[in-house]
Amino acid sequence: MSDRIVAADVIVTSPGRNYVTLKVTTADGVVGYGDATLNGRELAVASYLRDHLAPLLVGRDPARIEDTWQLLYRGAYWRRGPVTMAAIGAVDVALWDVKGKTLGQPVYQLLGGAVRDRVLTYTHASAWEVPALLDAVDARLAQGFRAVRAQSGVPGLETVYGVHRDVASYEPAARGSALVEESWDTSAYLRHAPEALAAVREHVGAGVHLLHDAHHRLTPQQAARLGKALEPVDLFWLEDVTPAENQDVLRLVRQHTTTPLAIGEAFTTVFDVHHLITEQLIDFVRCAVVHAGGISHLRKILAMAEVYQVRGAPHGPSDVSPVSFGASVHVGLATHNFAIQEYMGYPEPVHDVFPHSWSYADGYLHPGDAPGVGVALDEKLAAKFPYESAYLPVARQLDGTLTDW
Repeated sequence: MSDRIVAADVIVTSPGRNYVTLKVTTADGVVGYGDATLNGRELAVASYLRDHLAPLLVGRDPARIEDTWQLLYRGAYWRRGPVTMAAIGAVDVALWDVKGKTLGQPVYQLLGGAVRDRVLTYTHASAWEVPALLDAVDARLAQGFRAVRAQSGVPGLETVYGVHRDVASYEPAARGSALVEESWDTSAYLRHAPEALAAVREHVGAGVHLLHDAHHRLTPQQAARLGKALEPVDLFWLEDVTPAENQDVLRLVRQHTTTPLAIGEAFTTVFDVHHLITEQLIDFVRCAVVHAGGISHLRKILAMAEVYQVRGAPHGPSDVSPVSFGASVHVGLATHNFAIQEYMGYPEPVHDVFPHSWSYADGYLHPGDAPGVGVALDEKLAAKFPYESAYLPVARQLDGTLTDW
């Protein structure tokens, strides 16, 4: 009889951010880890895994990765959605981890081997005032990064998502049981962003990739206006210009600007991005391993994208755990149309709780050659960081109506 899964345990830890980890153990003693973190809704996924999926896993053959994925996706009447797909993603990555360890190979070798030597990455630089933003970008360049996402404060506002007046490295998710409400002025942003980004471009020259995130807050007309205004800046991409739900509006944006567009971090299946890819309404698809059903499903998304010359660039904030981050770098090393991997970085305790073989150097990432995904979990250390409630802030327009992030 082939090896079987004998345990599927869910571990929640918070060494700086909340992370939900699935630990799959086989009868042969092989342990595989998967990430099921869903920022702000972590306990919902933990319950989904513990109460609904774990009982289905025990007794199954861990080598049947695709069959297990299909069972968990098709076996429930209620499909898709971030909670379901994050849970399935955790199982999928854990099983790839088991398979790699069983065969003594890193996951990227099981995906067909490397198509590149290393994976280009970008990180974040933010500051309230433009002079400080230039310093923040310089600091990232000094760390070897060749691509930087630049975000600044907006004159007339007290707070802006992802940027803090007094803290150089800002985590949007706030600890505590209450939501933080910010004010937002789209007109002020549209006036300021092109000027701020033009200043960054002039400062760094043509050899640095610059990226910018609009956080879904624009109408189609506003997005088109911003994209056109930013054409002289030569952005690597302009991210999340409009709310993700209405994808048809990107046609209008496309008609008015050649600035490359990136979207997809809020999408969880190939069905969510099919229209965007096949009609070439975007240039980069940003679905994350953890939220898009794991390695198996992300590979299908990227395979479809390759046909339409859309490139992969998965979401990689600090609320994506080192487990799924490592899995994403494996996918990147083995996928031809993979363009870049976001790397926001982690506080030191996160590296201690999740020791890993993936590494960063000189603007690039590599998954390492440890068998499987190459990320472990120190359970004793993890137990010292109990769950803490945390929520992303919400924003209101000046008249009081809610807007997107």
